[in-house]
Amino acid sequence: MALSYAKNIRPLFRDDPDVSAMKDYGLDLSSYADVKKSAQAIYGTLADGSMPCDGKWPADRVALFKQWMDEGMAP
Repeated sequence: MALSYAKNIRPLFRDDPDVSAMKDYGLDLSSYADVKKSAQAIYGTLADGSMPCDGKWPADRVALFKQWMDEGMAP
């Protein structure tokens, strides 16, 4: 079954600090449209460990985000 933003990706982003911190940078991680538009940049920061702000994601979460991108970024 294909991954979706609503079921698989949005829950990975915590309202605080993830969503609230990134809104200061003009990116709303709670918005499917924003995450889809910036997916490559988000993936880059997740993969290099610079996001989230309080410590990098485990490899399986980064891989899940990448899989969602590869599958076409379903809402």
